[in-house]
Amino acid sequence: HFWAATFKWGVSIANIADFSKPPEKLSYPQQIALTCSGLIWSRYGMVITPKNWNLFSVSVAMAGTGLYQLSRKIKRDYFGDAELVVAKESS
Repeated sequence: HFWAATFKWGVSIANIADFSKPPEKLSYPQQIALTCSGLIWSRYGMVITPKNWNLFSVSVAMAGTGLYQLSRKIKRDYFGDAELVVAKESS
C-alpha cells in the first residue's frame, strides 16, 4: 500500500513540470481526472484506519496541481481574448 501512493508523486511532479507548458497544450479531460482523483483519494486516505498520510498528501498535491492547471486553461480559453481586445483598444 505504501508504494502505490509513493509512485503517485511522479504524476504530481509531472503535472508541476507542465506548469511551463502553454495553456493551449493542456487537456481538460486529463486535468479534470487528476483533480477528481486527488479529491476522492484524499478523502479516502482520511477515512480508512489507520489514516494514510502519504496517500492524503499526494492526493492533495494532485488535486492542487490539477486545479491550478484547469484555472490556467479556463483563463486562457474563456478570458484570454478579452485581454487581447483591451490591449488593442488602448494602443
